[in-house]
Amino acid sequence: MKIAVIGCGTIANSAHIPAYMANEKAEIKYFCDIIPERAQAAVEKYGCGTAVTDYKEVLADPEIVAVSVCTPNKAHSEIAIAALEAGKQVLCEKPAARVYSEALAMQEAQHKTGNILNIGVVNRFNTGVNKIKELIDGGELGEVYHVYVSFRCHRSIPGLGGDFTNKEVAGGGVLIDWGVHYLDIVMYCCGDPVTKTVSAEEFKKLGNPIPDYVYTNMWAGPAKLDGVNTVEEGIAGIVRTEGPVITFNGAWAQNIGVNETYIDFMGTKGGIRLIYGKDFTLYSTKNGMLTTTTFQMQNASMFQNEIDSFIRCIETGEKLPSHIDYNILTSQMMDAMYRSAELHKEVEL
Repeated sequence: MKIAVIGCGTIANSAHIPAYMANEKAEIKYFCDIIPERAQAAVEKYGCGTAVTDYKEVLADPEIVAVSVCTPNKAHSEIAIAALEAGKQVLCEKPAARVYSEALAMQEAQHKTGNILNIGVVNRFNTGVNKIKELIDGGELGEVYHVYVSFRCHRSIPGLGGDFTNKEVAGGGVLIDWGVHYLDIVMYCCGDPVTKTVSAEEFKKLGNPIPDYVYTNMWAGPAKLDGVNTVEEGIAGIVRTEGPVITFNGAWAQNIGVNETYIDFMGTKGGIRLIYGKDFTLYSTKNGMLTTTTFQMQNASMFQNEIDSFIRCIETGEKLPSHIDYNILTSQMMDAMYRSAELHKEVEL
């Protein structure tokens, strides 16, 4: 099955490309990037494929069955829609798009063409997350009535001044970059409940002026002193859904030197704390006693699971948990968060 990877940056090299290389049914024919040197570097590193700079050249090749879209957020909708209309199957990195309207256009194109559009919400292919979903679905927690989400770190705005902090390119800051993963885990584990109301506030306090920003970690590259920072580094609020109430507190940067990255699922019979990217603990009671249960499991690479599932669904036609029809609910929720923060009042959906 001939594949093209469009966008050859960090997520492509750390996740998509190695996973395709490890799948016996996939062959990467093109590495596409607007920076020629980056596409050529991928050809040389992986020993296969052809380097190109125009994604339209990729889509015009009838041999290409599927594409991974690993570009900055600004290009997601344009490329994904063009690929669907060209008859290709699409795996698009998260978030689906910068804004909800673009995500809706992507969903419309998927429905119109009937081709596959999966979003890179990779935690839906994480072993531990799926075990939590099994426990919730099996009634181990009883009624899950409240979920608390914390994605907070100490002064670690990524690539300040670059694409990550340019609202025109990224669509948002910590919410759309980190929060999308956490909120998607909640939605997935709780059965993708419909959002009813959202109240949120965002914070743009610590990243401007750029030269004055003091940091612990500048992942995604050094600061661009002549760049812009037009996104939030912090956000907090509450979401009422047809299922649990979700409260959240996120920050790329805060003046608290402790990283708190976890999700608490609170139910009438038990509760679970998931340490993001790691293990989880179940708290409950039994025979008049308090219980604490820890779990050990074999954790396969979630990125490999994601790519293998993508290849499989192209063959079988099955609808994966990462399908745009499910992810669109998280896009809608985040859109409401940003609108609420802008209006400084609750938004009703």
